[in-house]
Amino acid sequence: MATQNDLGYKKVFVSLDGTEQQDKVLERAIVVAANNGAELYIGHVIDSTVLETAGTYPADLIPGMDKAFRDSIEPLVRKAEENPDIPKVEVQVKTGRVRETLKDDMLDTIKPDLVLCGARGLSSIKYALLGSISTFLLRNTECDILVVK
Repeated sequence: MATQNDLGYKKVFVSLDGTEQQDKVLERAIVVAANNGAELYIGHVIDSTVLETAGTYPADLIPGMDKAFRDSIEPLVRKAEENPDIPKVEVQVKTGRVRETLKDDMLDTIKPDLVLCGARGLSSIKYALLGSISTFLLRNTECDILVVK
């Protein structure tokens, strides 16, 4: 019979999108990681498709966007790092197409047991064209997914 230790999460990954909802999603991820004694991986993808629409790829914007994202979550990252029940906290910021970068460069490398993400409110037109990250994760990952609303 499986025990709580067998069924608990060892690696929790939280995908943040830079919206105002991300603090709520990260706070939930910190609680889940602490409750499971799990490593916490915080991931964000700077969407290159948005940058590519400018006609040229303005690579000089990336460092500022990276820093702005890290600064926006810094208080919560510090809170996670200070939590004795979370053995490791790692922040990864990458640039690329969101779905491919998230899956190939983050999730396939880290191999988490649980992924948390927000239920981002896309317009119905954008949703029809792009789908959602949460739907993509449900279809393309092997681990549990928690969508925070």
